[in-house]
Amino acid sequence: MDQRQIESLLESLLFVADEPVAVSQLAKVLEIEARSAEEALERLRAEYSQRGLRIQRKGERVQMVTAPEAAPYIERFLGLQLSGKLSTAALETLAIIAYQQPVTRAQIEAVRGVNCDGVLRTLTRKGLIEEVGRLEQAGRPILYGTTFEFLQYFGLQDLAELPPLESEEEDKARQT
Repeated sequence: MDQRQIESLLESLLFVADEPVAVSQLAKVLEIEARSAEEALERLRAEYSQRGLRIQRKGERVQMVTAPEAAPYIERFLGLQLSGKLSTAALETLAIIAYQQPVTRAQIEAVRGVNCDGVLRTLTRKGLIEEVGRLEQAGRPILYGTTFEFLQYFGLQDLAELPPLESEEEDKARQT
């Protein structure tokens, strides 16, 4: 199977998939090596970068999604209501999870200095975060991580596109 055929078939599979798909599953279906699937997905991703669709990735899973800049038009076309903006508390909590994941409620609260139960419920209900595991310690606290919906909400193709955090020195220099 040549490269263009692999790309074409991957594109077809991603188009009909109703949820993110593991790269290994795509490779298995096409009876190709995972490396070949990875290379083809990267070519598709570059090809779609300026189009109305995108190849979105989170870890081992990939998904075809619409471009973030098309969201208002798609919502209008489909007659969807805007989902509303996130509160400052929700954005703060989401930032902590995005940059430190996997992270527990207690770790989030240590950074924010306030109880986060309600915010975590809201973010989970909106599908922006999910349980990604449990810590192996007393009480087995939940570990939270971001979802594909998080990437879509913020128009990211993957977590590597998150802006870098400022160092403490840059933060102090900016404040003076």
